[in-house]
Amino acid sequence: MDKRIDLIINNLKEVYDPEIPVNIYDLGLIYNVDVDENNSANIIMTLTAPGCPMIDIMMNDITQAVRAVEGIDNVKIDITFDPPWDKSMMSEEARLELGFF
Repeated sequence: MDKRIDLIINNLKEVYDPEIPVNIYDLGLIYNVDVDENNSANIIMTLTAPGCPMIDIMMNDITQAVRAVEGIDNVKIDITFDPPWDKSMMSEEARLELGFF
């Protein structure tokens, strides 16, 4: 696996949903991270709800976090709602932090 993917994931763990005190990776919003031969990072993600009012802030934060990885020239973020997000997608740590057992 491309080591840049690990670096991207580490950076995504520093990006928080502005409405939930858990990073977007542990929240389960990131479905896939890939880097192609053109040094473009491709992120497939979802939101906790369609019409999220914080989408612009999150997209900016994600783009900045991914571009901070050396060797990444471009960032492409695709939003999907298939499958729709639910609490089961959160990491165990995130569920504990939010009180979901």
